[in-house]
Amino acid sequence: MTTHTSSAPSTILVLGGTGKTGRRVAAELRRRGLDPVVASRRSAVRFDWSARSTWGPALEGVDAVYVVDSETADAPAEVAGFAELAAKSGARRLVLLSARVWDELPGEDNLATERAVRESGLEWTILRPTWFAQNFTEFELLAPLLGEGELRLPTGEGREPFVDLEDLAEVAAVALTEDGHTGRTYVLSGARALSFADAVAEIARASGRPLRFVPVDEAAYRADLAAAGFPEADTELLAALFRHIREERGAEVTDGVQQALGRPPRDFSEYVARTDFTRAG
Repeated sequence: MTTHTSSAPSTILVLGGTGKTGRRVAAELRRRGLDPVVASRRSAVRFDWSARSTWGPALEGVDAVYVVDSETADAPAEVAGFAELAAKSGARRLVLLSARVWDELPGEDNLATERAVRESGLEWTILRPTWFAQNFTEFELLAPLLGEGELRLPTGEGREPFVDLEDLAEVAAVALTEDGHTGRTYVLSGARALSFADAVAEIARASGRPLRFVPVDEAAYRADLAAAGFPEADTELLAALFRHIREERGAEVTDGVQQALGRPPRDFSEYVARTDFTRAG
């Protein structure tokens, strides 16, 4: 186990601080006795990637930043500009939420946002998680599972080692507050790879609800998305992401959590055991 000394910044900014990962990172920092600045379009400290006037005020007095980008084509340029401003404002450390899939899908621009962080001149850590376990309860595309009892996806029998967001939050917190993580890229996964059918079966057993996974082909799924009004660009991306799972190109369990925290990752069953599926979704 690697020992990391504490070098806790006095002020930590959490972008997307009311979102899926940001609120958990902020909560983990509070558990460690810190008082992070939570910033989003809806929080008291406003931050909007499309409104650069919000960047400077959010960065005032900040030493480290948890960065969740805009997930748009402008994200690399936005992050590069933000990192430059962060450095001028006195920040010294950035922890970027990326994704493992961006290193595995074809396309030379997938890692452009990561490059912007690496080239910032600041201390940096990059987190590349797998699909989140919490997507089953907090992601609109998987919401039909709990709302209608059925999940239709073109993932076939492909497996994914769903990462628990509690693990991601803990890794982000240590990267923000401790030495020894600078220049590291942590690929974060759960303890075992599961198909969506396996995951739905575990949730069904725990909740006592008749939930089921229905595999569909990609053409049928595209038709479902079109009927729901999804833009073509979003449909193309989703099809690629689910194809990646179907082909088991991301099924490998990684040791990123072990590297960062000195312990194994949480198992999917732990997420299932502590989640109230009657209230989720």
